Amino acid sequence: MARKFVQLAALGIMLTGPVFATDTVKNPLEDSGTWQELRGDVIGDLMPKDAERFLFIDAPYRAHDAATVPIILRQTAPEIDIDQAIVVVDENPAPIAATFTFGDAMGPLDFELRVRVDQYSNVRVITESDAGLHMTGRFVKASGGCSAPASRDPEVALAGMGKMKLRSFESNAQMSTPRREAQIMIRHPNYSGLQRDQITQLFVPAHFIDHIEVAQGDEMLFTMDGGISISENPVFRFAYDDNGAESLTVRATDTEGNVFTSVLSKAAEG
Repeated sequence: MARKFVQLAALGIMLTGPVFATDTVKNPLEDSGTWQELRGDVIGDLMPKDAERFLFIDAPYRAHDAATVPIILRQTAPEIDIDQAIVVVDENPAPIAATFTFGDAMGPLDFELRVRVDQYSNVRVITESDAGLHMTGRFVKASGGCSAPASRDPEVALAGMGKMKLRSFESNAQMSTPRREAQIMIRHPNYSGLQRDQITQLFVPAHFIDHIEVAQGDEMLFTMDGGISISENPVFRFAYDDNGAESLTVRATDTEGNVFTSVLSKAAEG
């Protein structure tokens, strides 16, 4: 299937254990004039169908921290082959949070990421699969996520930039191919360009991870093309079919031209 969405992230202009929302039934997507203005740039004239029949999105109705809002994608119909997903936060200054491309070993999809939400907004996920184009999402009440101060002193944050950690978890899934769950954390301040230095009160220039590749051996698990709406110190938790490789390789680049690569043993602390 052609990868229609790989270039679309550019239009955004520039875990510890799993986090589950308790009230997602109450927060489906709401009517959005903003989305009507955005949709042409994101998907053109295409008309996505409702993805609820095969993809469940879990997100909090009221976020505890607008700068790290957990979004969980959980596939409920394993026969669907989800190739790509765009995560859009309608009301963010750069609405396209990330475009993901998934390898075969990621299906059925069980994936978590954390995003910034700048004001009350729909958070929508648009998928491309062998079943066509679909969309679903949740309405999240949060504000100030893109301008929230960084959690660390800039010197400390930059000193640890690019360090990565892998956690492996036991999976309860019973499948012919071993199924694993993993969590990858990448140290990076992911400055949005909307945050102020707490001493000078000047805006901190945007500096964020714009591309990530995660592979087991020679097999790609997923890639991400991202923007300022991905949280500080990005975290991704996901399930995948284990092909027997002893490690995961993660390669990330940021907007300053830095390249970070780590080979992370699957035997990492669980």
